[in-house]
Amino acid sequence: MFTSVLMIEQPLTTVDVDFVTTLHGDDAVSFVVLMQPRGDQDRLLRAIDDVALGELPEAVHEGDEPEGDDARGPAVQALAHSLEALRAKGAKAVGHVIGDHPLDKLKAVVEETGADEVIVLTAPHFVEEFFHRDWASRARHKVGVPVLKLFSHNE
Repeated sequence: MFTSVLMIEQPLTTVDVDFVTTLHGDDAVSFVVLMQPRGDQDRLLRAIDDVALGELPEAVHEGDEPEGDDARGPAVQALAHSLEALRAKGAKAVGHVIGDHPLDKLKAVVEETGADEVIVLTAPHFVEEFFHRDWASRARHKVGVPVLKLFSHNE
C-alpha cells in the first residue's frame, strides 16, 4: 500500500479528494492527514495573496478568522470532514491537527509511518512561494521523500 502524508490548511473539497485519491491510479493508498490551523503569524501574507488574486473582500476579512486556540475547533472539524471524504472514496485515512513546528511534526510522521511521499495541498501563497518559504519548499529539504505541491480548489 502506498502511504501519503497530506498537509492541508482547509477542508478538502470534492475535487481535491477526487484528485489525491486518483494520483496513483488503481493502487491502494492510505493517507495521514496533517491539518495546520491558520494563525495570525501569516495574516499579512494571506492578505497580500488575496489582493494578488483579486479577492479584495477576502483580504479585508483576514482579521476576522479565528486564531490560536480559537482556530483549533474549526481545524478539528475540517480534519474530520476531510478524513470522512477520503474514506468515502475507499482510501484509508487518519489524521492529526498540528500546532507549533509543523515541519518537525511532518518529518516525524513521515519517519513513523514509512510514508512514500508528502502532498502539500494549500491555496496559492505567492509571497511565501516566491521566497521559497512555503511548506512544500521547506519540506523538500527536511523529510527525505518526494514532496508534491498542489493547489486546493474551491467548491
